[in-house]
Amino acid sequence: MRRSYKFLLRPTSKKAAALAACLEDHRQLYNAALEHRHTAYRKAGVTVRYGDQSGELKHIRCDDPDGQSRWSFSSQQATLRRLDKAFAAFFARVKAGRTPGFPRFKGLGRFDTVEWPKDGDGCRWDSQPEHPSATFVRLQGIGHVRVHQHRPVRGRVKTIGVKREGSHWYVVLSCDDVPGQPLPATGAAVGLDMGVASLVTTSDAEHLANPRHLQASAGRLAAAQQALSRKKRGSKRRRKAVARVAALHAKVGRQRLDGAHKAALTLVAAYDVIVHEDLRIANMTRSASGTIEQPGRNVAAKSGLNRAILDAGWGCS
Repeated sequence: MRRSYKFLLRPTSKKAAALAACLEDHRQLYNAALEHRHTAYRKAGVTVRYGDQSGELKHIRCDDPDGQSRWSFSSQQATLRRLDKAFAAFFARVKAGRTPGFPRFKGLGRFDTVEWPKDGDGCRWDSQPEHPSATFVRLQGIGHVRVHQHRPVRGRVKTIGVKREGSHWYVVLSCDDVPGQPLPATGAAVGLDMGVASLVTTSDAEHLANPRHLQASAGRLAAAQQALSRKKRGSKRRRKAVARVAALHAKVGRQRLDGAHKAALTLVAAYDVIVHEDLRIANMTRSASGTIEQPGRNVAAKSGLNRAILDAGWGCS
């Protein structure tokens, strides 16, 4: 079984600056590779693939000894594969007749993850189970970064990723061969109905409350967004206000995810068979524009319903 673990990093100011530089160089590599593909096809009708760009990566590193060559070769290949997957998904959407969504350039703040495909190749997970506070992850070009390991890691570490969320840094481990822990059988089955008034209603007529985390934080979010709107663009105070709004939204997201996981664990422990609706949440929360005959009809009510559905977090678990 494969499982992912996510731990908070505690870098020094110097290591945090190195992590930010690593992220920025990988973002530039992604954008340059996207521009290469776009220009080659537009100018000469040539399709550039991952193999072509990976072959040129060695020359790019030689031409930029103080930039791209600082980082792991395999992590840069993973960034190129990320772009290749974006194009594969684009062509799949075109073939299926859906809205294509051509791969976009990543602006500042839109590229927050770097991955190392193999433990030991440009990275090393240095875990000490008997001393969790002394756990480190070693990254090429950055060095050893302390990890707040709040739970044991089981299985074999396969890939290591670093992610930035607001002002915090996290390490994400993908582990193979994680031993399963089956729960005792209960012999019970249940059907679930997702809702807004109650998060879940079971076929046994039991209700799980909807905590409405976004609604509970609406006052603080409104005040933070109003303060943001008064700040001058490009100023230091505006950047701080943006970070404040982002931190509030991130907290709501963590609360919602935690509640969904606890609700799912309660249901899984109580029932052997769980049947639920196959909801198309994206379709259900599309913006309402009314009809041609009556544009704008019931748009405000639909907007409130969309907000309530998204606040419930049906897709979290």
